[in-house]
Amino acid sequence: MAAHPRIYFFGDVHGQFQHVLNIVQRDAPDAIILLGDLEPSRPLDVILGPILNKTIVRFIHGNHDTDSWPYYENVFRSPISTMNLHGRVEEICGIRIAGLGGVFRQRVWRPPTKPVYSSYEDFLEALNGSRPPRERKSSQSITSVQEREHVSSIFANTVQELAQQDADILVSHEAPSCHPNGFAAIDGMARAMGVRLAYHGHHHQQLAYRSHWRTLGFRAYGVGTRNVACLQLADLAPLASAA
Repeated sequence: MAAHPRIYFFGDVHGQFQHVLNIVQRDAPDAIILLGDLEPSRPLDVILGPILNKTIVRFIHGNHDTDSWPYYENVFRSPISTMNLHGRVEEICGIRIAGLGGVFRQRVWRPPTKPVYSSYEDFLEALNGSRPPRERKSSQSITSVQEREHVSSIFANTVQELAQQDADILVSHEAPSCHPNGFAAIDGMARAMGVRLAYHGHHHQQLAYRSHWRTLGFRAYGVGTRNVACLQLADLAPLASAA
């Protein structure tokens, strides 16, 4: 692990990126991670171009990033779409960071109920089954609003696959159960991964859930709209050592 990596976590920007550019230009952090609901008006690589050679840039998507075709194209078809941490773990500055973008939706899976579809592929298969054969297609040819919307849905297979990996930090759009609208499914996944620290967006508030940390088994923070949280190495210490 790097001695003192400076990693910044940005809450939902909702199309406004200037503060991100300004902060990176000012502070030169080692890495930044955007916590979803980017809603870029131009391709993400164009908007973030001024800082791509100044810091490591990663992001996860939010529910609003599939609200329209321009948002979808600018995030998921951008040349830097590979910087999306959703569904994977990456070592950044010596710290293993896992990403879970999107939201739980009743039509797909809203824990604690059982999944309607276990994976995006299962969803497409069911959708294709209702279409004439000539109109059936794969995930590589998304053309309907329904297909686009569920790119930002959380599927059970993604959570299950993440739970089998190890991570130090979890970044998610949805919140753990410490938030009134959070989910115990995220708690369980984070604990299975050995996560010590979690950041989430989505709820537009700057939150520290200290009274919940021991119950959760990890530290958790909410990052507010167009706000930022900076990694404190003390937060990666074993929870038992916390004051």
